Amino acid sequence: MKRASVVIVLAGLLGIPAGVGAFTFVYAKGFSYLSPDPRACVNCHVMNPQYEAWLKSGHRHVATCVECHLPHAGLAKWMAKGEHGVRHSVAFTLQNFKEPIEITPRDREMVRANCLRCHQALVEAVAEAAGRAHGSLDCMHCHADVGHGAGG
Repeated sequence: MKRASVVIVLAGLLGIPAGVGAFTFVYAKGFSYLSPDPRACVNCHVMNPQYEAWLKSGHRHVATCVECHLPHAGLAKWMAKGEHGVRHSVAFTLQNFKEPIEITPRDREMVRANCLRCHQALVEAVAEAAGRAHGSLDCMHCHADVGHGAGG
């Protein structure tokens, strides 16, 4: 095989996926996911009910989606953001997700940690009550609609 043919084949093998990936990234408003703006969450229609409920909640004035649904800072935040991006992209592209959308156990734990971080002074006595295992307080057991519903 001639060198020019190899170059053309390699360019096609690399260029086509790169082009499709770039188009998809731009079409899906990929850069919007790098911001903390909650409107990025409604790039996918499945999140519209959660976004609309958040707009009506009391948390709207103090917390964004990112502040509740991702680790607070550092590398963990960006790793979770990347993992969410890949997982959500695959699920929405392949239409492989539950409706209504459900939080995963791992993501629920991130939200729980953020509830405790923001409301530490309020829940400290309850969170560390005698007989309760450290880290076992599940805020969403009683406050499932907070941030996305009538509960605030």
